[in-house]
Amino acid sequence: MAKEELITFEGEVVEILPDARFRVRLESGHEIVAYTAGKMKKNRIKTLAGDRVTVEMSPYDLDKGRLIFRHKDAGPGVPRPGAQRRPQFRRR
Repeated sequence: MAKEELITFEGEVVEILPDARFRVRLESGHEIVAYTAGKMKKNRIKTLAGDRVTVEMSPYDLDKGRLIFRHKDAGPGVPRPGAQRRPQFRRR
């Protein structure tokens, strides 16, 4: 007996909940509770409210999911909002 295929959706993190869980609003408007996938924990990928994410869900329970990818909205060299740059000092 084969495993069921997982369904992937894109959405936005609305709220950060305890125990590394997140409330995610999918593009369809449906809100779910999702947890961070093992690879994201292992590589210490931080997820904040307002981040666009890809969520993987089982077809049996459409109220829970797993965050598998955090999209980078800002291009390379463009700091995220709230990020600070190190001051540049001149040498004489």
